[in-house]
Amino acid sequence: MEMENHTVVPEFILLGIPNTKGHETLLFIGFLAFYLCTLLGNLLIFSAILADSRLHTPMYFFLCNLSVVDLGFASITTPKFLVSLSGKSRTISLGGCMSQVFFYQFLGCTEGLLCTIMAYDRYVAICHPLRYLIIMNWRVCAILAAGTWISSSFHATILTSLTFTLPYCGSNVVDYYFCDIFPVAKLACADTYVIETVTFTNTGVMAMTCFLLILLSYVHIVYSILKMNSAEGRRKAASTCASHVTVVTLFFGPCAVIYTQPQLSKVVSIAVLIFCNVATPMLNPVIYTLRNKEVKEALRKLRWGHRIIELEGTLGGI
Repeated sequence: MEMENHTVVPEFILLGIPNTKGHETLLFIGFLAFYLCTLLGNLLIFSAILADSRLHTPMYFFLCNLSVVDLGFASITTPKFLVSLSGKSRTISLGGCMSQVFFYQFLGCTEGLLCTIMAYDRYVAICHPLRYLIIMNWRVCAILAAGTWISSSFHATILTSLTFTLPYCGSNVVDYYFCDIFPVAKLACADTYVIETVTFTNTGVMAMTCFLLILLSYVHIVYSILKMNSAEGRRKAASTCASHVTVVTLFFGPCAVIYTQPQLSKVVSIAVLIFCNVATPMLNPVIYTLRNKEVKEALRKLRWGHRIIELEGTLGGI
């Protein structure tokens, strides 16, 4: 009877980042710059791969998928946080909060699985080069990519459903800068043991499994590289893996810090999450561009292609 006297929460209020009062303008400029760079970098990578037929290979197919994930990841929280920083509104509807929880889990899981598939792709390319195109044919690539997106959607649907089937009838103030499972579940008017256990177990098992599979792939890769007789061959093989290793480190590093260091202060843990959510999607295209001659060449062709099209249009109008 007591529960019936409570009003169901129709919206939530996001408090934002702690200890940043008075720095809203600086944060707004910083987050906006990161967001715009993320959009520009990932769209350029995506466009360059689509435009250059030489990049129509399994490795770049999965890199395209990663660019889509990074575009989505950056767009889950940043636009709403920018609105909050501008002083317009800190509230988010129940549907908006559910969307943030779902897509955060969905894209986070997708990125972890994509990193694992990309590690397997490098393993096949280096350890079985003669059979690479047979093993990693387009049918296999399509199945792996589709399986990644579909399984991630199931993961996110389960966790989001468990989170929002809890009754929310008290405070609606989320002590965070976006809706995530644990900050939102703290506001529930019921025991949250199940959702917290399922989330920690589900996410932890997924992350640990992906990490171990990636580690196993690279053990085989390192062993194959060391067996190569040619120093040039070893250098090229190592170079093709360097970008992926960096991306994996940026993705799993913050997860490891947060999950293995529960005594971290709230300020430090939020700083680590902000780096993971805001900086990493921007750095991924930079990492693949700086160390990859083929991508840089495709970007140059894309730039000159646009200029040629513009020139042809100008000449045609004369």
